[in-house]
Formats: sequence, C-alpha cells, structure tokens
Amino acid sequence: MSTTSGTPDPGTAPRHLIRRLLQLYVGLTLYGFSSALLVRSGLGLEPWNVLHQGLAERTGLTMGVVLTAVGAAVLLVWIPLRQKPGLGTVSNVLVIGIAMDGSLWFLPHAHGLLAQVPLMAGGIVLNGVATGLYIAARFGPGPRDGLMTGLHRLTGRSLRLIRTTIEVGVVLTGFLLGGSLGIGTVLYAVTIGPLAQFFLRLFTVPGQGGAVVGRRAGSTVVAAGKPTQAILRR
Repeated sequence: MSTTSGTPDPGTAPRHLIRRLLQLYVGLTLYGFSSALLVRSGLGLEPWNVLHQGLAERTGLTMGVVLTAVGAAVLLVWIPLRQKPGLGTVSNVLVIGIAMDGSLWFLPHAHGLLAQVPLMAGGIVLNGVATGLYIAARFGPGPRDGLMTGLHRLTGRSLRLIRTTIEVGVVLTGFLLGGSLGIGTVLYAVTIGPLAQFFLRLFTVPGQGGAVVGRRAGSTVVAAGKPTQAILRR
C-alpha cells in the first residue's frame, strides 16, 4: 500500500524486509540444491562448479567446502577492487556450499539418460528460480558477481569481455582438474540468462526507487536506485 504522495507506506517496510530475507535464504538454499541436481545428473555443471568439482577431485574435500573456500578467496580479491560486501554476499559464500553438500548427501546418482536428463533440466530451471529469488532480494551481489563488476570498473573493459574471460578460464581450469563438462554446461550457459530474467521480474520486492530488471552482456541485472548499483548473475 502507498500513501497519497506516492511514497511507500512505512508500515510495509518490515513486511518487505521479512520477504527479502526469506527470498535470500530460500534462494541460496535452492541454488545449492539445484547445483547438486546437476552434479548427480552427470551431464555437466555450471561454469564455476566445473572448477569446484575439479578442485574437490584433487583435494578430497567436498564440493560444498571447495565452493565456500573459493568464494572466500574471491572476496579477498574484492579488497584491492574496493568492492563492499553485503549480507547477501557473505550468505552466498556460506549457505550455498552447505546446501549443496547436504543435498549431495541424500540425492542418488542417476544412471541412464531417462534419469539424467530430468535431473539436468530440473537443476537448470531451479537454478534460474534460485537466482531470481536471491538477487531480487537486493542484499548485495555474490562474490563472483562482485569480482566481475569490480574488474569492469577498474579496467574499463566491457562486462561481456570480463565475464567471458573469467568463465572460460574457470571452465578450462576445472575441466583439466577433472570437473564435469558436458551438454548440461552448454544448456546452462544458453538458458540461465532468460530464466533468471523471468524469475527476477516475478520475485522483485518493492523498494525505494523500485527495481529495474534487464539483460546486459548475457547476464541478468538488477539495479536498485542508482544505475551503478548492479548485481549480475555469475
């Protein structure tokens, strides 16, 4: 409800905050679960999880632990880039890895395409839902998203170039380390942008200045208030 002046009713602020917090943590948990579905499908992972799986194979650690460690390491790179983490940033590092390991613990391995394909498709769609939920909550970008925007600001290079360079690098490194690269990786790259954009619009929480949802360089963007405050999907 709005006042006659067109500004948001202060009484709605607590409800919006509760909804945003729920979206953040449900979205991050669902993100970990969707990634676990892709792991169990055996048909290929998201770009960063190719790297996480490869490192897990080499170190003997779980994928969730590796994901958390890599996220924390990326956050350290934020310091020279002068990026400021938010609640969503820290939660991203902690929650997704726990949710992934918990999901991998009870999800069985898929055998045969009749089982693998539904897991892959479900993982990709649920990943889009999760992305829409946690980014639309507007609690700050994930560590890998902030890395891209920070490098963009520092170097002046296009987001397209930076995103492509980083993700090609992590995919190749992960593959060489033993990560799973396959049709699921390609389908994820092609479909996650449109899926995330659709669910971002669906889950946008009303707030000061509203939220603008769009596509830029193959990434999903949410801008709240100033155009420079952008959150990109990794």
